[in-house]
Amino acid sequence: MFLGSFTWTQAQDQKLTLNDKDYFEMPGLNVMVFDDFYPEGHQGGVSIIQNGRRIATNGDIRLGPAPGQWQPLPKKGERTVDHTNQRISMTMSYPDSSRHRQGFNPMIYPELQFDYKVNVEAEGKSFRITVDLEEPLPEEWIGKVGFNLELFPGLLYGKYYYMDDSSGIFPRQANGPMKRNAEGKLHIKPLAEGETLTIAPEDDARRMRIKSLNGELTLLDGRGKHNNGWFVVRSTVPEGATNDAIEWVVTPHAKPKWKYKPVIHISQVGYHPRQDKTAVVELDKREDTFKEVQLRRISPNGETETVLSQKVDPWGQFLRYQYIKFDFSDITEEGIYRLVYGDEQTRPFEISSDIYDRHVWQPTLEYFLPVQMCHMRVNDKYRVWHGLCHMDDALRAPDHINHFDGYSQGDINNEKYDELDHVPGLNQGGWHDAGDYDLRVESQTGTVLLLSLIYENFQVDYDQTMIDQENHHVEIHHPDGKPDVLQQVEHGVLAVLEGYKQLGKDYRGIIVPTLRQYVHLGDASTMTDNKVATPDEETQDFDGLWYTKVANRYSKIYDPLMQTDEIEKVENQLDDRLVFTDENPSRTYHSISGLSAAARVLKGYNDSLANECLSMAEHLWRILSETGNKGGSNKIQALAELILTTGKQQYKEALKDMLPQIRENARSAGWTLGRVMPLMNDQAFVQEVREVMAGLQVEIEQEEQQNPFGVPYEPNIWGAGWGIQEFGMEQYFLHTGWPDLFDKDLMLNALNFVLGCHPGQNTASFASGVGSKSLTVAYGVNRADWSFIPGGVGSGTALIRPDFPEMKKWPYFWQQTEYVMGGGGTNYMFLVLAAQQLLND
Repeated sequence: MFLGSFTWTQAQDQKLTLNDKDYFEMPGLNVMVFDDFYPEGHQGGVSIIQNGRRIATNGDIRLGPAPGQWQPLPKKGERTVDHTNQRISMTMSYPDSSRHRQGFNPMIYPELQFDYKVNVEAEGKSFRITVDLEEPLPEEWIGKVGFNLELFPGLLYGKYYYMDDSSGIFPRQANGPMKRNAEGKLHIKPLAEGETLTIAPEDDARRMRIKSLNGELTLLDGRGKHNNGWFVVRSTVPEGATNDAIEWVVTPHAKPKWKYKPVIHISQVGYHPRQDKTAVVELDKREDTFKEVQLRRISPNGETETVLSQKVDPWGQFLRYQYIKFDFSDITEEGIYRLVYGDEQTRPFEISSDIYDRHVWQPTLEYFLPVQMCHMRVNDKYRVWHGLCHMDDALRAPDHINHFDGYSQGDINNEKYDELDHVPGLNQGGWHDAGDYDLRVESQTGTVLLLSLIYENFQVDYDQTMIDQENHHVEIHHPDGKPDVLQQVEHGVLAVLEGYKQLGKDYRGIIVPTLRQYVHLGDASTMTDNKVATPDEETQDFDGLWYTKVANRYSKIYDPLMQTDEIEKVENQLDDRLVFTDENPSRTYHSISGLSAAARVLKGYNDSLANECLSMAEHLWRILSETGNKGGSNKIQALAELILTTGKQQYKEALKDMLPQIRENARSAGWTLGRVMPLMNDQAFVQEVREVMAGLQVEIEQEEQQNPFGVPYEPNIWGAGWGIQEFGMEQYFLHTGWPDLFDKDLMLNALNFVLGCHPGQNTASFASGVGSKSLTVAYGVNRADWSFIPGGVGSGTALIRPDFPEMKKWPYFWQQTEYVMGGGGTNYMFLVLAAQQLLND
């Protein structure tokens, strides 16, 4: 099936030309102009894809030489694409008032207002960037406002540059010296200054020349300011400048007759003999000669035998590539194989009936979940993943603040605790949400729900971890005679239940108060001092040692956007984490689901905790019912879990009353209903739900056909891995609930997608440490070490708009390789166990 069309002319082979997707293109070179606008994630402005790799991005006006994540961004205006004159223009302005100390990631804008336009025009194999200002900048901003272009460090380490006639190297790490500017802020000394920068002159794939026509270029190492910074090429706006305030000519070298090399996409783990097996070969969109795909079996003595060879017709085009699909489902003999297409070959993979029995789902339970555990010391033989952390949790967040990571404390008053009062009991249970160390309540209840469903459906009695709640101690690969899944469920509900007990409502989240703490990369035990302040300032830490807090520690003005270079302020800021509360029925319904499911699986393991979970779930249901909240998919799911746990008629009646909402939310909530239908005593309702599911099946089947990977998939700026594996988990329940409507193949396709059969050059499994090639540089708590946590599952291949799939080897891309709780690892774990069950039954 062909999706979209691509036309190439002789002119396009010779020079940059605007294509039908409104970016500049020639073989080996693409220039995007504000197709994206996500500068915080190094994705936006003017971007350059050179010989198949994104080398530069964020070409735009910024208020500093190497700005970080929470520093001012401009406001987008109108984008104009002029095919006649081969020109793209984008109007922009400062400030963006919608983000000044408000919104999900608030920023602090200075008192500076100006409008400008960025223009990019093709000139043969080069392109010209000009920036026009409506009015000259104020005198006090001269030398501070400039045009930045960020260069990706991962492609330049160890390569050289010329600035005019002087040469230098792109260093592997940020090296000094540091210096202070006129305002006393620290900056790393520029690598070079001049008028013409030549990048990687020794490398045909990376060579690029940037020439400034009306000012000096400065080459900076942004990592000297922020760990996740890039190399920056910058020109400041001259005094009095308006039109052509910045004027660059950029000439990236494109290899002559460059073509995208074929990429063969498979599961990096392999396949079960009974599983459908389809490889996807990704090709240059101009390719018109197609080769045979060969499946070769590798013998114990290293010899290879071709067991299947086929020349197949192209499937069609998706994003910027065309694809062919190679079906080798008929090959069921167990052994080690690889696929070959022309000069390209895959890593070896297995066909085996025990393919999912070991090394696939286990790392999530053995490593990732224990490492993410808060309020614990986590040991792994000679290694300590992190020391005992956050035992001073938590202080009630001040009123009317908007935290820099999306938390807010509004007009909700809590009679029991005033601002900055210590809330006891929160120093137990819970998992750090991602690389951020915060505890989002939906991440806790979501993980509890999925682990409960895993235990309930697959009877996972696996025991490889010692978890000692009393002493806050974890030992990896040290069995203690208790199922690890149930111990993890217990760990999650301890945090959730105690929050309700103390606060009388959902806690929104628990998070550090300052940006300096938030960007912490290291042992979680060093984020706070682990000592709890009492109202009279006497404190007692977990070892029973008394001390007195600094008297003025909590009297300082709370400034959540404190910049990371203002280190001298840290000692006078809050140390203890803050707990935020809110009123959010949707999240509360989500909590009801998790607690209800936990009550089922904890019964017989920890009966008192199981009873407490169910009691709290029903209590929360009664509270929400009194408000008359109609709810949506989370309410449907809460009712399903309550019915499965209690069997009570009142919940069945409530579910029947939600038939209109079931129709509206079939996509997000339908999967929860298959298990409940056998318990419903109203056959008309059961039939109505079945008809809704039949419509959903048709919708999903149509979406699945829109790409070659066999799953509904709309690439976005964030990687799709989490959503795809959640979709796969849901398909399991749709298949087991309505096996005549929903086939298991979509579920298995979702698993293959996560394990390596996904678009783009990087064919790694999103699950770290799983398969012959996996994500081993990821956005986890150890990302500063360019490392990973086994069993963590990254967000996966993202989209550089409009059509470039990307998953870079770079530890600071949360939108591509971040681990999260509440679904990231546990949905994946569920999906593997589901495949194991269905294929072996």
